[in-house]
Amino acid sequence: MTDRARPLSAADTAFAVFVESAWQRHLRLAMLLTGDRWQAEELLQDSLVKMYERWRKLSQHDDLHAYLRKVLANNHTSMWRRRRRESLVADVPERAAPAAADSDAELKRALLSLPPRQRAVVVLRLYEDLSERQAAEALGCSVGTVKSQYARALDKLRQLVREPNFAGNRGNR
Repeated sequence: MTDRARPLSAADTAFAVFVESAWQRHLRLAMLLTGDRWQAEELLQDSLVKMYERWRKLSQHDDLHAYLRKVLANNHTSMWRRRRRESLVADVPERAAPAAADSDAELKRALLSLPPRQRAVVVLRLYEDLSERQAAEALGCSVGTVKSQYARALDKLRQLVREPNFAGNRGNR
């Protein structure tokens, strides 16, 4: 028995090429969904593993990036549901003083304060520039759900960014 790796099949090579072309784009999407680079990488890797398991069928798919977006959104929802449990601590930490932050950091904090489904809708509609129909397909819900979640999310974001005590908001807007 030798220690040499087996040669890659054509399907494995095609998948490797897809991953290389999709990694940065979809990592940014995953980071917007999770708010954390390490969770984003975990989310993207888990999503790519799911795609790899079905790669022979999926390689015939018209838009693999759209499929990966859908898997990312669904996996994010599943991760959120699994991690939703509260954790108890012995001592309550003191509240940190709000740091002076630029508007990008403020907007990111506001985005991360949204419920996962609303955050996913906002990210897919604004960052990925998907239509309501495409976002609904990616999330596996109706167009009406996307519209209502999007409206609620934008209302909440407007409130948070205008709120004078929101982390980093200096109240001069």
